[in-house]
Amino acid sequence: MKKSAANILREYGPFPGAERVNGVTFDGEHVWFASGDRLNALDPESGEVVRSIEVASHAGTAFDGEFLYQIAEDVIHKIEPKTGRILATIPAPGNGGDSGLAWAEGTLWVGQHRGRRIHQIDPETGKILRTIESNRVVTGVTWVDGQLWHGTWEGDDSDVRRIDPETGEVLERLDMPEGTGVSGLESDGADRFFCGGGGSGKIRAVRRPA
Repeated sequence: MKKSAANILREYGPFPGAERVNGVTFDGEHVWFASGDRLNALDPESGEVVRSIEVASHAGTAFDGEFLYQIAEDVIHKIEPKTGRILATIPAPGNGGDSGLAWAEGTLWVGQHRGRRIHQIDPETGKILRTIESNRVVTGVTWVDGQLWHGTWEGDDSDVRRIDPETGEVLERLDMPEGTGVSGLESDGADRFFCGGGGSGKIRAVRRPA
């Protein structure tokens, strides 16, 4: 396993009216982050929040290229970003113990916080298609270039790790500075991860290793 210190490129926030950052996702232009009672669109260049949608947003957030998905307690809402309308609702696999959320290969991937696992689910029905075990608490989840990465956060220790999607084996680990937690996790599709900072109310851009 490769281990290195996380290279934090930039910090955003804290943001007015957003006491914590839960899930994060990226639509190619904005970083959307969940702050409890709304989803917020952050311009990663200016660092400004440019709009918000009033919707329950307790954990992970994902984007499928057109629609947003947001965990709200024990369900996942499919949301139209332009209007903020909830288009569909499916059960979340962890019945309220869900954390991260990602979109890849036409399906949703849901982190189980205390369950230490990641479920691949059908975005239409919520049916679990397969499960990957992790040896740490799972927070945010993201796929990039065929690689599966997830955040962990236990006490003051937090990292972003790449795991084998078949076996769950840890292949690479980026250790965050002590006391710097990772709640949500999303790749920009290139060389940055956006990491939600939980109760710090911050989002951090971390370099993805080449």
